[in-house]
Amino acid sequence: MPEVTIYHNPGCGTSRNTLAIIRHAGIEPQVIEYLKTPPTKAQLCKLVADAGLSVRDLLRTKEPLFAELRLAESRWSDDQLLDIIGQHPILMNRPIVVTPLGTKLCRPRSEAVLEILPVPKVSPFTKEDGEQVIDTGERRGK
Repeated sequence: MPEVTIYHNPGCGTSRNTLAIIRHAGIEPQVIEYLKTPPTKAQLCKLVADAGLSVRDLLRTKEPLFAELRLAESRWSDDQLLDIIGQHPILMNRPIVVTPLGTKLCRPRSEAVLEILPVPKVSPFTKEDGEQVIDTGERRGK
């Protein structure tokens, strides 16, 4: 089975649903609880680049610390923001999933993970809130 990694926060419903979808697909991923084991700056840079995100896309703007540190201000460089995320991993948007088909921030919808799962079509899945997820079987090309 190809390696799949999820940067996970068990306190986040979207992250829990994403992890459950991965497991529902028959994959046991490497689970990195990034609040306990924050990614290094180099790992963050790679995640951002591989997912096609900006560093600002990686920030949780609704986290109170975001406002407290005034991170919306344009004065912060990407390098500085990466350092801040490293110091305060709660500021990292989640979950981020890495598979052989790519890297994806699976927010705001956990079913976004289906695009990069290295398996055929997944059977219907019911999220925590009762919403059903139907997989179209479409996957991202590497």
